[in-house]
Amino acid sequence: MKRAIFQNKSDRAGGGAARGGNRHKPTPWWRVAFALVLATPLWATSASGPTEYQLKAAFLFNFVKFTEWPSSAFTNATAPLVIGVLGNDPFGGTLDDLVKGETVNRRPIVTKRFPSGAEAFDCHVLFISRSEQDRLPQVLKAMQGRPVLMVSDLDQFGQRGGMINLALSAAGTVKPEINPEAARAAGVPISSKLLNLPSVRLVKTEN
Repeated sequence: MKRAIFQNKSDRAGGGAARGGNRHKPTPWWRVAFALVLATPLWATSASGPTEYQLKAAFLFNFVKFTEWPSSAFTNATAPLVIGVLGNDPFGGTLDDLVKGETVNRRPIVTKRFPSGAEAFDCHVLFISRSEQDRLPQVLKAMQGRPVLMVSDLDQFGQRGGMINLALSAAGTVKPEINPEAARAAGVPISSKLLNLPSVRLVKTEN
């Protein structure tokens, strides 16, 4: 992705200097990536721009802002919101860097890695990596009824009972496929602000 589209909005408009001569700090790439990747092909990224999984990490982080969890999903009022990764981690340190110091509803956001599905209950968002393809039915069954937002980029993830699939379109853009019924059934409803985006495709579980 071209460096220019990740510059501060005022810089792009030609107003690079703030009052008093101080320049605005550039907006972090992950804060604007969620909107930008909806229309930007992954093949347009460059060595100076975000990678596929940096962009997908930005989506994962932003989904937290559009999801509700019951109070029973937390041990107390200040317990952290945990984003977990099940299986081989495609994000490297990107996800950790992205959530560092971030909060949602005054809860700190932290990350955890889970080598197996049997350990993946202690989280609020779970990214299921491609390494879990063969075990996906067992993972979905084990997580059934738990207030966990399940996200993946496995083919047909939403139709198989998952909640959000970070699917790639033919043009190479990330086009989230969301199964709102699966999310509601698990007690983690997704905001209509996200569901109504024109770039989001709504799907249902297929038997």
